[in-house]
Amino acid sequence: MDWIESINWEQFLLDAGMVILKLLAVLIAFWIARAVGRRLIKNAFSKAQVRRKMSAGRTKTLQSLAVSAYSYILFFITLVIVLGIFDINAAGLIAGAGVVGLAIGFGAQGLVSDIVTGFFLLLEKQVDVGDYITVAGYDGIVEEVGLRTMQLRSFDGTLNYVPNREVGSLSNHTRGNMQALVDIAIPYTDNIDDAVSIIQTVCDDIKEQNPKIVEGPDVLGVQTFGTAEITLRIIAKTEAMEQWAVERDLRKAIKEALDEKQEDPDKTYAEKPQE
Repeated sequence: MDWIESINWEQFLLDAGMVILKLLAVLIAFWIARAVGRRLIKNAFSKAQVRRKMSAGRTKTLQSLAVSAYSYILFFITLVIVLGIFDINAAGLIAGAGVVGLAIGFGAQGLVSDIVTGFFLLLEKQVDVGDYITVAGYDGIVEEVGLRTMQLRSFDGTLNYVPNREVGSLSNHTRGNMQALVDIAIPYTDNIDDAVSIIQTVCDDIKEQNPKIVEGPDVLGVQTFGTAEITLRIIAKTEAMEQWAVERDLRKAIKEALDEKQEDPDKTYAEKPQE
């Protein structure tokens, strides 16, 4: 126990207190720098969106990437400073740890692959925040595109983290107009021409009421023959992400019109002339 008695406790406590104060100062500086940096980045991209007339999705994507890059750089700078407080040379530590350095090298391959893939995703404008995409077996809305990962929110609420290197192929469902498709089954006993006329009139009414419809809706005609029914197909082109709402509106309106026809067989639906 002689070594305990040989310790200068006053100096030891003083040194420990200084180390703790330095760590607290570094952590406080880290949180302040992160908050201030994020705010500056957000303001810079808000101004750039107005000046360069960038889309909101594109602005959010580039802003998210800039925040991600800034956070990584700030973290590594803070780590080096913390190691320096304990008199540890970070560069020497990494260079001297043979097996650890090798493991880091293998890990860095995946990191580099993530960064390079993410760079080309952004450079080629394949995806923006807010886009509806299918990638790596997931489909949903893009919430964030970072240096390493992409965050994808599925429609059931699940948040999926997809490493950029796993983006082998990507389907973007929000570029251009989308197609709304509705199949309506009618009995063989019904008159096909009357059913088509009723459905087309309903489609024309929906078109006038819904500005999200770009083209159509139009009744294509008989799609399939079933065991007890004939299926008629209706298609329309809509703005991105509006196809499901249009399909629901069409099904509801067509069902109501066909029910009215059954209750009042003498009721007529004058098909509107095509412009």
